[in-house]
Amino acid sequence: MKTLQKSGGMAALYMATAHLIGIVIFLAILDYLNITDPAQKLAMNIEKQTVIFSTNLIMYVLFGFALIVLSLALYERMKSGAPALMQVGTAIGIIWAGSLIASGMVANAGLATVVTLHAKDPAQAVLTFQGIETVANGLGNANGEILGGMWTLLVSLAALRARGLPKALNILGLLVGTIGIITIIPALTDFTGLFGIGQIVWFIGLGIVLLRSNSRATA
Repeated sequence: MKTLQKSGGMAALYMATAHLIGIVIFLAILDYLNITDPAQKLAMNIEKQTVIFSTNLIMYVLFGFALIVLSLALYERMKSGAPALMQVGTAIGIIWAGSLIASGMVANAGLATVVTLHAKDPAQAVLTFQGIETVANGLGNANGEILGGMWTLLVSLAALRARGLPKALNILGLLVGTIGIITIIPALTDFTGLFGIGQIVWFIGLGIVLLRSNSRATA
């Protein structure tokens, strides 16, 4: 129990860090969202393939594994106070984790494919890249954070019922989770960035609480 809580705390802090790394690299350094021409986007992926491969690994694949650890830690913490909510929430959390891991793996495998193809047929490489990117984005919830939002909302509701986390952290989680859910609406997809920033703060709070509770239990 104590080891799982500590692992969950470390996983939460890693997830906050991975979010920040993704924001800095994809938005600030690469300006990825503002590159709309498929050929230019592919050229940038080829030129920066090591950076993009590493970032996909950090913020999707490893993030997904950390999410599994955090989900199990939170389930163990609050299963007695809100069993039904935590069962559903944990199932959604693991589904989300699998989706993110798949997204990162598809993106990185596709990157290797289009790099090789581009040397032989640039036009076909662009078309292939567009298909791969669409699949990776779908798995990564780029069209709406329904999985992440629902998981955050259910965990926060369970924590309120079980009194397993500080009330202020639960209220933040309810707000962040709701924002994530509504991003599934096409007109509100732009709120995805707000969801991501909110989750960074929530993950940091979770990490601190889980690690502190573990230290107190040990003492």
